[in-house]
Amino acid sequence: MNDFWQGFAVTLPAVLVVAGLAALFSRNIIQRIFGSALRSILTETYSKNLMEIFSSGRRFHTQNIVEMALRSETDQGIHRSLGTPYPEKGWDRLMFLPAQLAVMPTKEHVKIDTRTVIGPRASRPLKLDIPLMVGGLGPGPTLSGPMKEALAKGARAVGTATHTGESVLTESERKEADKVVVQYGRADWNQPPGTLEQADMIEIVAGSGATSGTPFTILKVPGSMRQLLGLNPGEPLKIQSRVPGVNRPEDWRELVARLREMGKGVPVGIKLVPSRIEADLAQALDAGVDFITIDGAGSGVKESAPILQDDFGLPTIRGLVRAVRYLEKHYVRHKVSLIVSGGLHTPGDYLKALALGADAVALDLTVVMGAVHTQITKVLPWEPPSGLLWYDGKFADQLDVEKAAKCVANLFNSSVEEMKLATIALGKKSLGEINREDLTALDPLAREITGLPLAYEAQSR
Repeated sequence: MNDFWQGFAVTLPAVLVVAGLAALFSRNIIQRIFGSALRSILTETYSKNLMEIFSSGRRFHTQNIVEMALRSETDQGIHRSLGTPYPEKGWDRLMFLPAQLAVMPTKEHVKIDTRTVIGPRASRPLKLDIPLMVGGLGPGPTLSGPMKEALAKGARAVGTATHTGESVLTESERKEADKVVVQYGRADWNQPPGTLEQADMIEIVAGSGATSGTPFTILKVPGSMRQLLGLNPGEPLKIQSRVPGVNRPEDWRELVARLREMGKGVPVGIKLVPSRIEADLAQALDAGVDFITIDGAGSGVKESAPILQDDFGLPTIRGLVRAVRYLEKHYVRHKVSLIVSGGLHTPGDYLKALALGADAVALDLTVVMGAVHTQITKVLPWEPPSGLLWYDGKFADQLDVEKAAKCVANLFNSSVEEMKLATIALGKKSLGEINREDLTALDPLAREITGLPLAYEAQSR
């Protein structure tokens, strides 16, 4: 022990001396490098100055710089995953008006009704326990088998519907789902025989907020998915710009009638990106749809061209408001249901959409990202999260279905609990009672979009 302390006493000063010298010389070296760099920045002209990168770079969004580089790498159009990086504006410019004196809050013991019905005039309407549901992602097949199973299981746990997207209905998905929306898409294969008969609702996808009505060719299709789609070896999956069989506006009525018969009376509707809203809705009503899904600009997607994500279609809030006005004008507001998706991320957004007239909100990337939750650590930091999500994801088989399903159910339940709390604060007893009178606009633009009174004006009740 004495030898140890003697050695320690001799070694410690030497270590301290070496450390001090290293710190001194390192400090001097760092100071010289920093001083040289700073002098260059402060004295060199911009043509020789690294600050030119910062100066010119301020003209561009980081996303623009990266995508300019990607376009310089290839002569093909690029595709961006997970939708536009630019958030939708509008929901944040609306505020709820809580009940206090003139209007009393709801008593705490009252049970808040969260149920909704899609397609009330259909022979077999879709009845949901909550006004939130899983939305579809496209174009073509997107989610992995384990993810589709997890979404179906999570949706069933909270009494809502899952969604096939523009993909096949898998055996495990149908087994786990209580209610499933089958999408009739623009793929040349469309749904295999027997699929539509298993649907609780059928959604024709004419367009979406991130793809509009544009063609896609998917070259790499894994063997398992290829078999489900009925593709031959090496055959690409093609998504057409139009729904097969619809070559003129009049064909929509025939398609809706045929799908309603195949679905044995379940609601049949059309999903579209808000565009020429009144003209498109006139055609949808003429076709006899039971519901319309407004998928606003900025919606989630596996991948699509940035120009479609950033520069096409109208925001969800504008599409919703105009759709409600049109349906009310033609006295079908309570006959044809409205579902909205795209650009809604919080319980506040969902409740505002319901107050403006939506019957349900379909969550796409929000619920998918919620499903992976802490499992995202299986891929980060070396791989992007999409490796766990997509059917061709490198780590798709590593998704724990039970954990993901639990997270999906938690996300839905947690969101609805916040919405129920807000309903009490508004003096209402059901989510369906919340309407435009409970909202106010914070600025003139929000008023112009929604028709709501401005916050500095007297509110009627």
